[in-house]
Amino acid sequence: MVSLIKDSVGILPAGALGVSFFYHLTKQLTQVDDQVYFLERQNSSSSQVLKKSGEIAIAKRCCVRVASRREAQIATSETIKYFPTAKILKPDLLSCYKLAFLPEIVLICPNPDQLLSIISTVVELLILISEQGELSQPELPFPYLVLSSNGIYFQRFRQIFIEKIEEATLFGRLADLWPDIMPRIVSRFLRGVTIQTGVREGSEGNTIYRPGPRGRTQITGGDITSRERCCEILAGKGAWFELAPNISPTRIEFDKALTNLSTNLLGQLMSIDAQGKFKVLTVGEILANSHQPKIRELASHVFKVGQMIKVYGKDENLEVILDQLMETCHAHESHIPSSLQWVDTKIRLLTLEPEMTPTEAWLLEPLIRYAKASELEDSVNYFESLKNQLIEKLTLATNANR
Repeated sequence: MVSLIKDSVGILPAGALGVSFFYHLTKQLTQVDDQVYFLERQNSSSSQVLKKSGEIAIAKRCCVRVASRREAQIATSETIKYFPTAKILKPDLLSCYKLAFLPEIVLICPNPDQLLSIISTVVELLILISEQGELSQPELPFPYLVLSSNGIYFQRFRQIFIEKIEEATLFGRLADLWPDIMPRIVSRFLRGVTIQTGVREGSEGNTIYRPGPRGRTQITGGDITSRERCCEILAGKGAWFELAPNISPTRIEFDKALTNLSTNLLGQLMSIDAQGKFKVLTVGEILANSHQPKIRELASHVFKVGQMIKVYGKDENLEVILDQLMETCHAHESHIPSSLQWVDTKIRLLTLEPEMTPTEAWLLEPLIRYAKASELEDSVNYFESLKNQLIEKLTLATNANR
């Protein structure tokens, strides 16, 4: 009989965000054991590269007290820690189940366009568990799934998850799980909306991960028992996880979308000039006063769409939302937004193409869809214009760096 490894956390995959989670869940690499580890994404080429390299390099920041004649000062340095992949990288979920090594929580944080394949793998895991007659156990041997990638997608992917289970039932691969087991399964499908930052530098065997400071992740979705259990485990290991307010996951996704669009999308537009020359910008530089009108315009359209689909109340104030956005952004002024890191890496590798990153796609496309459904033509035109401007700037950068 297979059971979950109590209190354990599997991070899928070992990317910039995943490594940042690993860093803080291991108390800044001081408690690296079989309780926190990475999971392979099924059929992932990047996992094969990691295994071939034999190690994962993570920068550990150290604070040193420096004595001076007048006062004691704090200096920051870093040490690169090398961890054998054989020690901290486990196989994919299906293999972990067969090896009786399923984690209690899976933190899922790939590019948003990879989430669909992971959900398919999760349904295959359910089928394996069912084939062993274990779905009816009092302690369900099925992990909590915490989707932590950026984007507005939770409701859609939860629906896809249920539809894939129903499809497996239709084709006789699963027994009918209603009305008893299905709610227990869906209650473990959670959303982790995070402001955790991290940087990935280099490529293939020369990659170094630099985790950002401990950032907040809000757990929502599922049921209250699942949320509380996830927070108990994750916060107990030293990372900043907390229960989200009693509001919909989509509301929290909209709040985070404002941060991502203001820094990642507008940041790209600001970082590429008319000749296609790219300059890396920090969040603080993007927030400079000269850019405030652009951020306000963006926020007003997101807020308007949010009100139409009831994620923001009619009596809520845009100014309050803007103040919260600025507070969040100013807390990460020295951070280089992930999409700008992506452009910088692509330019250095001569692989930049005029296409949006998955993060922008999974923010803009849902907003356009919601705006169309709400008949907000001006917002549709605004978001379409943003998308076109971004493609134009990336085209300029692509041509300038060939």
